[in-house]
Parts: sequence; C-alpha cells; structure tokens
Amino acid sequence: MVRVRIAPSPTGVPHIGNTRTALFNYLFAKHNNGKFIVRIEDTDRARFIKEAKSAIYEILKWLGLKWDEDYVQSERLAIYKEHAQILEKKGYLYEDNGAFRFKMPKKGETHWVDAIGNKKIVFQNKTQEDFVAIKSDGYPTYNFANVVDDRLMTITHVIRGDEFISSTPKHIQIYKAFGWEQPVFAHLPVIVGSDRQKLSKRHGAKSVLDYKNEGFLKEAIINFMALLGWSPKGDKEILSMDEMTRLFDLKDVNTNSPIFNIEKLLWFNGYYIRQLSVSDLKSKLKSQKSKLQLKIQNLRDGLLDKLIELGKTRMKTLNDFEKLALHFFEEPKIKLDQNEQIIVKQLVEQLSTIQQFNNSTILAKLKNVMVKNNIRMPVLYKILTGNESGLPLPESLEILGKEKTLHRLKRLIQ
Repeated sequence: MVRVRIAPSPTGVPHIGNTRTALFNYLFAKHNNGKFIVRIEDTDRARFIKEAKSAIYEILKWLGLKWDEDYVQSERLAIYKEHAQILEKKGYLYEDNGAFRFKMPKKGETHWVDAIGNKKIVFQNKTQEDFVAIKSDGYPTYNFANVVDDRLMTITHVIRGDEFISSTPKHIQIYKAFGWEQPVFAHLPVIVGSDRQKLSKRHGAKSVLDYKNEGFLKEAIINFMALLGWSPKGDKEILSMDEMTRLFDLKDVNTNSPIFNIEKLLWFNGYYIRQLSVSDLKSKLKSQKSKLQLKIQNLRDGLLDKLIELGKTRMKTLNDFEKLALHFFEEPKIKLDQNEQIIVKQLVEQLSTIQQFNNSTILAKLKNVMVKNNIRMPVLYKILTGNESGLPLPESLEILGKEKTLHRLKRLIQ
C-alpha cells in the first residue's frame, strides 16, 4: 500500500510552498488508495513554536486534507534512543562531546533515481561529512529521526521539496546501516517568484491562513497550488479535488521551478467566487472579518442579496466586497472642488424629478449630467461613493434609495 507523509517542523507557520507539498502528498495517496500521514517533527526544541503546531493542523483541516494517521516526534524519544543504540553497536555511531555522530562512508558514491523527472542523482561520498544523529540533550536530529520514522511508519514514497536533496545521501546511508529498504524519493522543484528567486514574503510566501483572512477561498488556493509544478494531461485549469485525485501522477510533475503568480491566484479566486450561489457567498461574507461584518449581519437579507448579486462579478477576494459596498453602509467622506459642487447640484435637480427610482430612470438622469458637463462615469462615482469605480452605480443607488441618495448629495453642498 502507498503510504506518504508530510513532516512539518513547528518552528514557524508553513507558507504556501510547504502546503503545496502537503497537497501533492495527499493527492498521490488518494490517487493510489493509500494513506496520508502527518508527522510533527518537533525535535528542535530551541525553535519550537506552539502556535505553529496548531496552525499546521488548522491549515490542513481548512483545506480538507484529511490525514489517516498523525504522530509527534517528541513523544517518540525512546524509539530513537533504541535505534541509536543499535547503530552504535554496529559501529555506525560514535560519541562526540555528549552527542552521537553518524559515520558516513568516504569512498564510492551514494545515488538514487528521483521520481520527479526519473533522473539519477549522484553524490560522491568523499564530499559527505559525519553528522550528528543524537544531540547532547538526548533529542534526535532531523536526519536521524526522519529516517527511523519513515521506516517504522512504512512510508513508501518520500515526496518533499528539492531543498532536501542534499540531505538524502545521509538518509540513504542510515537505511543501509540498518539494512532497510529505502523508499522512493521524489523531490519537488522549489517555487520561485517572478524574478526566479526562491519564494519569499515579497513574492507572496505567506501562510494559507493569511490568504484565508485576505478573502481567498480554499477551492481557489487548492486549484492554484496543484498547478504549481504539476501539469495534468489535457492542460485543464479548473479542477475539483475529485478531478485532481483522479489525474494526479508524479510523472506529470515538472522538473522546472514553478513561478508563483499572485494575479493567477486572484483569477482563480474570482472564478470560484462567481460560481457560488448568493446564499453561499452571503454566508462566507458574514463570517469574514471586515469593517462590514456587523453591518452585514443587521442588514435585511433581501437588500444584502441584491448587493451581493451586484458585487459578485467584480470581486476577486471576499474582502473586495468591503470596498465595493462600503458606501452603502457608511456615508462617504468626500472633499469636492467647485466644479464638482456644481455637478452635485445638477444631480440633486435631476434625481429629484424621478418618480420610479430604479436602474433605468437613474441611469438616464446620470447620463444627462455627464453630457451636460462633458464628464465620464468615474466623476459621478467619486461624488456618490467616494471611489472612482465599484458596484454598478445606477443599481447600487436604486438599492440605497431615493431619499438617502438625495440626503447625501444635499449634505455635500451645505
């Protein structure tokens, strides 16, 4: 049976690159009817952050990446001690200032065929130094505990970022020292920014939870992450989790580093927002933290539904709704010049004459003002909403109502 794992270290909240690795492991496991395992590698006690450990589980739960088993390395110290003693008796470990080092061979080479690109990777053993397996505080290092756990958890495929390639010769030599069969190694190319440099905060290397708070949907994030380095047959871009699971194959993972493109993520998010029903989008907006959250809760559903219907096609994130609809809930603070004050007086005159205050009648009056002053719609947007664009203006004024619209305009020229 295929068994894969993600092994995050809770020294910080994982950014989107680490989470993509988790997604690829999950898809590979489910495609092969295998098991997806979470292992918290918390043996670096000096850098351990409790909140980071909680965030790891929160990210996976929110994305729907359900794990079959989970382990915590700090609860397995006796196991590592026992296995260290085995290697010490075999002559592979030796003591050094209270720590135990693994003796690497100095002749020949260490190699494996990587599942990404089916390429042979070779390291000359003379370039490898002995390394600490058990620290002086009794905790194992990543290199040692990682291998012991992968073996005991019968991990068949180690799918991880290519920054771990340089550690793999150490891992292979530990497998050989124990006489164990090694798993298949698959090293994913690192995600880079538009400048081809390793992904960093300036490129958008944030936690998935940060993106959630900024109004991104999990479906968009998953779809976007899946295509960072994976090219499913048929080049289809919009993929459900079921489709990804059915199609995912390590053979289709590219060997070149994928480029993180925030505009593409926004495109995906806009697409998935448009697919939501008004009811579902309303539910998400009500739970999204924003300046409007409380005001949305108190607004009559019929009016909120109309606003959401208007905003849906113009939103790239859930948080966009705040800017689009804020003028409906709060009277905008606008400073007008003399020409704009003249336009406000004309708007009052035109809109006051409307008997049926609706989209078409409002648009006709707005056009009269624009023609008379040789201006375009953004000028009226600014006067009426405080922004130069937003929700369709006639429709949003219809929702606001004639009385409120005129009241606001009159206050601007008092």
